[in-house]
Amino acid sequence: MIPEEVSNLIGGSVVAPSTGDWLDKLRPADETLLCRVARSGADDVGSAVAAARAAQPEWAARTAVARGDVVREVALLLRERREESSAIVVEETGKSAELALGETDAAVEMGLFIAGEGRRSYGRTTTASMAHRTVLTLRQPLGVAALIMSFNTPLPNVAWKAFPAIFCGNAAVVKPSEHAPASASFFAQLALEAGVPPGVLNVVHGLGAEAGAPLVEHPDVDLVSFTGSAATGRAINEAAARRLAKTCLELGGKNALVVCDDAGLGNAVTWAVASAFSNAGQRCASASRIVVFDAVYDAFREGLLEAARSLEPQPVISREAMVRILHAVEQADAEGAAVLTGGRRLERPGWYVEPTVIEGPGPAAAISRTELFGPVTVLYRAAGLEEALRIVNDSPYGLTAAIHTASVHRALQFAEGVQAGVVVVNAGTHGSEPHMGFGGVKDSGTGWREAGIESLDVYSDQKVVNLVVDPAKT
Repeated sequence: MIPEEVSNLIGGSVVAPSTGDWLDKLRPADETLLCRVARSGADDVGSAVAAARAAQPEWAARTAVARGDVVREVALLLRERREESSAIVVEETGKSAELALGETDAAVEMGLFIAGEGRRSYGRTTTASMAHRTVLTLRQPLGVAALIMSFNTPLPNVAWKAFPAIFCGNAAVVKPSEHAPASASFFAQLALEAGVPPGVLNVVHGLGAEAGAPLVEHPDVDLVSFTGSAATGRAINEAAARRLAKTCLELGGKNALVVCDDAGLGNAVTWAVASAFSNAGQRCASASRIVVFDAVYDAFREGLLEAARSLEPQPVISREAMVRILHAVEQADAEGAAVLTGGRRLERPGWYVEPTVIEGPGPAAAISRTELFGPVTVLYRAAGLEEALRIVNDSPYGLTAAIHTASVHRALQFAEGVQAGVVVVNAGTHGSEPHMGFGGVKDSGTGWREAGIESLDVYSDQKVVNLVVDPAKT
C-alpha cells in the first residue's frame, strides 16, 4: 500500500524531488523504516504552484454544482477504499485501526457535506437607496491555495482543507507533515481517479523550512491555510502578511475540562480520559487541563487515575516528540508539581509515553501554559464556577472547553464566560463534525473557521454586484 518512496504529485504526475534528497519515515509503533519521503525544495514548490495556477481557471469555470459533484465522487471513492486508507494511517501514525477507520469516515463525511454545498452555494440579495437598483453577492475563488497541515489526524486534516478549497474553484498545493506523507499522497491520487483535473490538487512533501516556507512565500499563492503550532502560525502569518496574502490559521490549544460538584462523575471521568489521552493526546482539542470543584475533587481524581492506569498506551509520532514531552514532565516535577501517574517511556520499541496525570502546578508554570501535544493532563482545584472560569481563561490559548454539570444555568454561564471557540457541555473537548465551524481565539487562531459552511468563507471571496434597471428602457 505504501511505496518505498513517496514522491510529489505535481500536475497529475508522480515526480521525484528535484533536490534528489529523501527523508526516512519511521513507524512510531516500532521505529522500523516505513518509506522514504521526498525532501523537496523551492524548485519543487514552484513547479507545483505553476501547475495549480495553470489548472485553476478552467476548474473555476465549472459551476459550483459540477465541482460539488466531483467532490462527492472523491468522498465516495475514499469510502470505498476506507480499509486501505485507514491501514496507511495506522502504519504512519501508530494509532489503532479503530481510530483510523473513524477518521477515514470523518474525512468522507466532510467531502459529502461540502459536495452538498454545490446545490446550496447561496449568495444574498439586498435593497438599496437608489430606485430600481438591486444588489446581490456572488462567491468567487481566490486562485491558488497552499494547504499546510499537521500529522495527528492525517485524512481529516487533508479533507477539511482540500474539499472546501477545490469546491470553491481554487487549485491547491498540499504540504503535509513529513510524519504523515503517504495518506496525503493517497488522498490526492484518489482525487485524480475520481475526476479532479490534473493540477487542481498537488502534493509537495518535505520539511517545513525547506518546502513549507517557500510555499508560504510564493507570490502566486493567494491563500495559506495552516494547521499546527502557534509558533509556526505566527511565522506564516508574518511571511504572508508581507504580500497581503489571506491566511487561515488553526493553531494549538491548552483546552480545559471543568467538573462541577453536580456532575455525573462516571461520565466526567470517561470523557476526561478520552479527551486527554485518545490519539496519544495528539489533538489540538485535547483536554490537557482538568479543573475540578473541591467538593468532588478527591473522588474524581481517584477515578481518573484508575482509568489512566488501565489504558493501553499509543505511540507519539516521533522520537523528538517523545523527548520533548518527557522533558516537560520532568521540568514540572522539578518545579514542584506532583506526577501522579505515568511520565515515563515504556520499555519497548516505539515512541510510547505512559498516560500521565500531573497535579499542583501554578498557573504560570510551563506545564500549565505550553501545548505538549502528548498524553499529559494536569489537575487543578477550584472552589466554584467563578474560580474555575478564572483558571480556564488564564491561558494564551482559547480553542475548546468543556464543562460537566447538571445545571443548565451553570452550563450557559460557562459558555458565555469562557474564552474559547468551541464549548461542549457534558462531553469531551474534541469531536467537532463536518457541519460545525471549528476554530479558536487568542493564540489558537486568527478568527477564521474550518469545516461547516464557514469554511467556504475561507476559500472564497465575496463579489457584490449592483443591478440598476432604467424603467424608461423596459
